Amino acid sequence: MIHEVDEALRALFRAEVMANSPVGIVFEAPTRDWAAKVNAPTIDVYLYDIREDTRRRGRGLLNEYDARGAVVARRRPPTYFTLSYLVTAWTRRPEDEHRLLSAVLSCLLRHDALPAAHLTGALGELGLPVPMTIALPPPSDRSFADVWNALGGELKPSLDLVIGVPVTDSPVFPAGPQVTDEGLRIGLAGLPPTPPPPPFPETAPALPVYGRPPGPPAAGEDGEDPPAPPGRRRGIASRVAEGRGS
Repeated sequence: MIHEVDEALRALFRAEVMANSPVGIVFEAPTRDWAAKVNAPTIDVYLYDIREDTRRRGRGLLNEYDARGAVVARRRPPTYFTLSYLVTAWTRRPEDEHRLLSAVLSCLLRHDALPAAHLTGALGELGLPVPMTIALPPPSDRSFADVWNALGGELKPSLDLVIGVPVTDSPVFPAGPQVTDEGLRIGLAGLPPTPPPPPFPETAPALPVYGRPPGPPAAGEDGEDPPAPPGRRRGIASRVAEGRGS
């Protein structure tokens, strides 16, 4: 992803800035040791910061379609990262450096995004815009002087180029079968067949009336007292007589 942005910038500057001039394009860190070795006009495009653009973070899932227009998979929306480049010009004379920086600035101001004709690889296959901004005020958490101090070099005229790059490397979730107008058929598989119900009897057995079993009434029913157990007298009078005799 980053190397594809580098190649797009190289192609853009060669097509609209250099115009067959012998100016080189490098992506080196502009340190003291490197600057001492530069012996030809050069544009240095140094990548010094990479971070996610949380303002463009998406939610939900995006559908992927086949040739029939049916959803076959879903994936997360692309994540955008900002690539910050420090663009400097290196010649023997400061006036030539200023002319070269002016040409680079004019070229970048003509485009709100990297031209699609210069996008290659996976970045070109996405078909998404790659926006860029040039020479905006730096964020509050860093300054260009801090960048030069970290590089160990002297402060030099430069352009701050920020490019927003979409990254689509995310899990792919296959979609379920498409629902049509014919509806769904739901069934259970792997279960034993259900046996048929038993046949209904031709004659039903006699049922008891109010809970009484069929047959002649037992002793004690229909208002009669049940027979007394052996060795025991019946009635209240017998018990009273037994009590008096004692």
